[in-house]
Amino acid sequence: MEDPLILICGIAFVAVLSILSLLAGSISFICKIFPVRAADLPDPAAEEAVRQALAKTFPDCRISEIREIK
Repeated sequence: MEDPLILICGIAFVAVLSILSLLAGSISFICKIFPVRAADLPDPAAEEAVRQALAKTFPDCRISEIREIK
């Protein structure tokens, strides 16, 4: 009775690994086609300066996200 269950679990495991491998390959392919430029990445020093200024101005607030509006 346990043999079919083990077989089903094995097939499901292989299926999930196959799907995840295909997704990883497609993400890798997309990243090679559209590379990220260093200018597009957020500046950590600027983010920290904004966090410190907000923490000083509003001491009880919690900062969840900082977005740049272009």
